[in-house]
Amino acid sequence: MQYLPVCLKLSEMSVLLVGAGTIATRKARLLLRAQARVTVVAPDMTDELQALLAEQGGNWQARKYREADLQDCTLVVAATPDRQVNQQVSEHAKARGIPVNVVDAPDLCTFIFPSIVDRDPLVIAISSSGKSPVLARQLRHRFDALLPAAYGKLADFGGRLRDRVKQAIPEETPRRLFWEKLMAGAAAEQVLAGREQRAEAIFEEMLAREDGLAHGEVYLVGAGPGDPDLMTFKAARLLQSADVVLYDRLVSPAIMEMARRDAERIYVGKRRDDHAVPQEQINQLLVDLALAGKRVVRLKGGDPFVFGRGGEEIELLARHRIPFQVVPGITAGNAAACYAGIPLTHRDYAQSVRFVTGHLKDGTTNLDWSSFGSDSETVVFYMGLVGLPIICEQLQANGRAADTPVALVERATLSEQRVLTGTLATMAAIVEQEQPRAPTLIIVGPVVALHRQLAWFGES
Repeated sequence: MQYLPVCLKLSEMSVLLVGAGTIATRKARLLLRAQARVTVVAPDMTDELQALLAEQGGNWQARKYREADLQDCTLVVAATPDRQVNQQVSEHAKARGIPVNVVDAPDLCTFIFPSIVDRDPLVIAISSSGKSPVLARQLRHRFDALLPAAYGKLADFGGRLRDRVKQAIPEETPRRLFWEKLMAGAAAEQVLAGREQRAEAIFEEMLAREDGLAHGEVYLVGAGPGDPDLMTFKAARLLQSADVVLYDRLVSPAIMEMARRDAERIYVGKRRDDHAVPQEQINQLLVDLALAGKRVVRLKGGDPFVFGRGGEEIELLARHRIPFQVVPGITAGNAAACYAGIPLTHRDYAQSVRFVTGHLKDGTTNLDWSSFGSDSETVVFYMGLVGLPIICEQLQANGRAADTPVALVERATLSEQRVLTGTLATMAAIVEQEQPRAPTLIIVGPVVALHRQLAWFGES
């Protein structure tokens, strides 16, 4: 290790910045964010840096650098285009024992600036020891995308509770284990969701219990249509934190691989007319696992609130006062259409879209067919494979032309996706011949005619 990562407290400390160009401006912004008292020495200054100093405070000495400028400095940064001046600053600072950074000259530095992920007061520094700043920045961008902005609030939350926990749990090892449970459990998730009062209630409950556990929490997570890249960051994070995952047939193996290795996995179905676990039993299982202190992810294909029965599951959780979160996912209707090159709305073809279940609770397709007659509306049928002949027949009987385009998308967004196209008059025969397998999704309307022109995922 060539550099020791440290965090310097620069609040109200004097920092000298030699140079006032574009690079110096970036360093000044960082130093001012750390609440340092910045003095800039340079004959000329960019308008941006001048505005920055005027807004956030700082001093500009409009002249060339001289050694006396180092008087009372805590830190020095040299960012001029003149190598000779930068070297002079470095030598003077080293002679006085003042940490110095010379931009783009590691050989002249005693410290370097890392790439920073700022979730104040949580700060993550990434350094390549000056070897590859671009790589460090790329890694910073990845961490920036993965870490919710609310992690700073979580750090503040923990900071406010430190004295309480120290008094209640004086021994170091039990106290550390308590903190690990708190920061990886339901209380932390409530803070990240912006519900600090609820998080404090969970904390009080944990502190009062001898085992340091509170009731668990349930996360209804939309897994999206199948492609793991289409999951949200929050969905992936919660899946990786779960103690137990309840999943069904629509969740792809690639998404299940994202769960914690030691998480318990419970398969709960479902296939048409063949539910591995009845819905009422799933609802009760979520309650029982949460009451046992587990973090439970109920992983659903698509979106939990679009034909996912998520509302039924959270009703029972709310009745038992169990904390829960609902994480939306990309619903299959949107995803299948996009990957098939079928815009659900288009100014020249359709001005509205309707999502409809093709399989009702009693196994029928008893819909209000008279409301589906408008050619300017795209209709998307979920779970309509078995009822496809009835769908095509009823749409024609209620105003849709026999030559209305129809698409059936099989295993949308996955590598084996297949798109079958036809019309209301021909689609039933095409499906009978091709024998697609669920999950499928049916799109009806003039927009389907754009499939051949716009599809990029692959040929049907």
